Amino acid sequence: MERIKQALERARAERQGQPVAAVVNAESPGGPSSTTAEALVENVTYSQTRQLEVSATELRAKRVVSAFAPGAFTDAYKMLRTQVLQRLNENSWNVLAVTSPGKGEGKSLTALNLAISMAMEISHTVLLVDANLRNPSLHEHLGLPGEPGLSDYLLQNVPLSDLFVHPKSIDHLTLLPGGTALHNSAEMLNSPKMSRLVEELKSRYAGRIVIFDLPPVLNAADAMAFAPYVDATLLVVEDGKTKRKEIEHALDLLSATNVIGTVLNKAGAH
Repeated sequence: MERIKQALERARAERQGQPVAAVVNAESPGGPSSTTAEALVENVTYSQTRQLEVSATELRAKRVVSAFAPGAFTDAYKMLRTQVLQRLNENSWNVLAVTSPGKGEGKSLTALNLAISMAMEISHTVLLVDANLRNPSLHEHLGLPGEPGLSDYLLQNVPLSDLFVHPKSIDHLTLLPGGTALHNSAEMLNSPKMSRLVEELKSRYAGRIVIFDLPPVLNAADAMAFAPYVDATLLVVEDGKTKRKEIEHALDLLSATNVIGTVLNKAGAH
C-alpha cells in the first residue's frame, strides 16, 4: 500500500503540483447544491425510462453497495463520494470518468458503487454510462440481461429514450448500458457524435452527475481518446498488483483530463 501511495504522490506532484486525493478502500455529502436542483432531484420520476427489477440477493453477492445495511462497507463509499463531490463542486464539474491502469482492478464495481452512493445523496441524480465498449459489463453487476446501449446509439441511431434503464430499487440512478461490444471502440468514443452526446448528457438536467466507466488505460486507446470529453477522472488501482510504473504511465496518458484522485482497491485482501 505504501509503495503505491508514494508513487502516486510523486507522479501527481510532478504533473500538477497538487496533492493526491485521499485514498479509500473500495471493498470496505458533497458540497451544497441549489434549492431548485434539490427539489428537482427529490421529485424525479421515471415515466419514460424503462424500469427493471434487480435482486437484492444477487446485488449482495456481487458486492453492490445498495444491497448492504449501513456499516463499514457502505461508509467507505460514502467517504469516497464526499471527497469526489467536493472536488466536482469546487470546480462546477459534473462529468466523471472512472478507469484503471490494467484489467481486473475493480474499476467497474467501483464506478457502480460510487454512482449508487452519489444517487443516495439527496442533491443529485446520477447517470452511469457503460463506456467500456470493448467489454461492457455494468449490466452484469446489476444482474440485468444484456441490453441495447451506447454502441447501438452510436452505430444504429437507436434513440436514447429506448436505452436508458432505471433499476427500480435504486432511487435517482439511471444506467446507459454499453450495448453490443465493438472492436473499434476507441474510434467511436472519439467520434463527433459521442462528443455531442456528452455535452447533451452533461447539461440536460439540473443536479445530474454523469459517470463514465471506461476501459483500462494501458490495454486500449479508449480512455486516452475519451479523456478530453470529461471534467475529471478517478483512477482505481489494486493493492499488491498495480505497479508504480503502470500508475505513472497511466497518469501520463490521462494528461488531457484532471485526475482528481485514486481508489486503492482490495486493500487488506492479500
